Amino acid sequence: MLDTSRDPVPAAPDAPADEPRGCLFALSQPPLMIFLGVIGCLLLMAAVHDLFVL
Repeated sequence: MLDTSRDPVPAAPDAPADEPRGCLFALSQPPLMIFLGVIGCLLLMAAVHDLFVL
């Protein structure tokens, strides 16, 4: 049966705020990924230019 009581539900304990975040969290940030994508494209264009353009 559906519980429709208005009693407050105990909240789950939050994770500690001082927990260190790993490298995957940093790589998930859009500005960093855009920056790395631009740098990667520039390196790729330079490599293709060096290999195939006279």
